[in-house]
Amino acid sequence: MRASMAGALGYHSADPDRGARLCFHLKPGSFDTAGLIEVLEQVKVFYRGERVVLVWDGLSAHWSRAMRAWVAEQDWLTLERLPAYAPELNPVELLWSSLKKRELANLAGDHLADAADATEQGIHRITADPRLPWSFLAHTGLTICPPNLRKDQ
Repeated sequence: MRASMAGALGYHSADPDRGARLCFHLKPGSFDTAGLIEVLEQVKVFYRGERVVLVWDGLSAHWSRAMRAWVAEQDWLTLERLPAYAPELNPVELLWSSLKKRELANLAGDHLADAADATEQGIHRITADPRLPWSFLAHTGLTICPPNLRKDQ
């Protein structure tokens, strides 16, 4: 059996002292557009009506016609696209790397639940140290800037 993980690291650009927030979802099988929309509905609840700018890679389900149509109806969500072939700019890639090097390294579980349990332990480890999620962003070299301060507007 196969499982897929979706994760989002949230940073409050106007108040960085609020700390990083991690949204995480694990499901059997693969994510498609409908599954990702379900995750985004959970993100909406998680952020309790705050505006969210989501920076996504080029996965086809992220940019499908159905996804773009759904996002167009969301007043709380703005999508930005990472450049192609630039995983080093994606802080969530560092989250996956941390999980794979620690909790999932050499895991030979008999059931999908074994991987889910190990992943949950890793998420707890990462969120227990507020510096770790911030380090994922810092490592990318990107800065978070509120939309009204961006130079390209």
